[in-house]
Amino acid sequence: MDKKVLAVYYTQSGQLGEIIDSFAAPLINAGASVEKVLIKPMADYAFPWTGGRFFSVMPDCVLGVPAVLQPLVFKEKSYDLIILGYQPWFLSPSIPSNSLLNDPSFKAVSRDTSVITISAGRNMWLNAYDRIRRSLKDTGAKLVGNIALVDKHPNPVSFITIFYWMLTGKRDRYLNIFPKPGVADADIKNTKIFGEIVAVHLATDTWTGLQDELLEQKAVVVKYPLMFIEGKAKIIFAVWAKFISKRKNKAPWLSAFKYYLFVALFLGAPVLLTLDAIFIKPFSSKRIKAKKQNYLQVT
Repeated sequence: MDKKVLAVYYTQSGQLGEIIDSFAAPLINAGASVEKVLIKPMADYAFPWTGGRFFSVMPDCVLGVPAVLQPLVFKEKSYDLIILGYQPWFLSPSIPSNSLLNDPSFKAVSRDTSVITISAGRNMWLNAYDRIRRSLKDTGAKLVGNIALVDKHPNPVSFITIFYWMLTGKRDRYLNIFPKPGVADADIKNTKIFGEIVAVHLATDTWTGLQDELLEQKAVVVKYPLMFIEGKAKIIFAVWAKFISKRKNKAPWLSAFKYYLFVALFLGAPVLLTLDAIFIKPFSSKRIKAKKQNYLQVT
């Protein structure tokens, strides 16, 4: 199979690099040439994070303010397929990922080109995916597949473990009680199955039905409670981001947002979910099904 594939992604911890390697292996085995390009901001984001540094990027991230990237160098002028790997930050595409989508060289190489997106995050990826999907459409790219990898542990548990990982750089069991943070190793290895499916379609340049085949292998799973919480949270995050971005002294307001986030997750979300389960969800099955379907598909 004489096909040219570009895999472009950003990673701090290395997890997304492992995912791209696993996913791309079947393409390489099938004879495709896979070029891997790492996104590098001019002012990179040190890992592990400090708490202050992490929350400081929230306004720009939510508002979609791009950062300056180191020049992207692609070996080819065009590709048969682009694999775009990204991670959600604050329910939005990470700043490096958003910056890539605003980069003229990436816009040029992705125009009229088939793209598969792969996200790796804690568990709330819907808004980030929607924004990535719109950006690709505006660029003229053809989104043909999407894979969303998440930490499958309960929401409060993964919240604790991801912060432990981000602030220490250690991907082990916090206090030897909590599970390992991030996408499970088994799920990372399992992405080779998705790669095998894509390899078949790449060989013939026919992408019809690809997303349905990926869905059969659970490449994307939409859970209603998380969809409900994220739908409410993205509106509130936007309000916070706009407000904080206009402040000269952002530090106290970023601190306030941090504490709001903790309270909203551990107290507010359970209350809202309970009220929704009683008064709204039982009467909204068609709307919920349609909304889920929107996030499962690529169009």
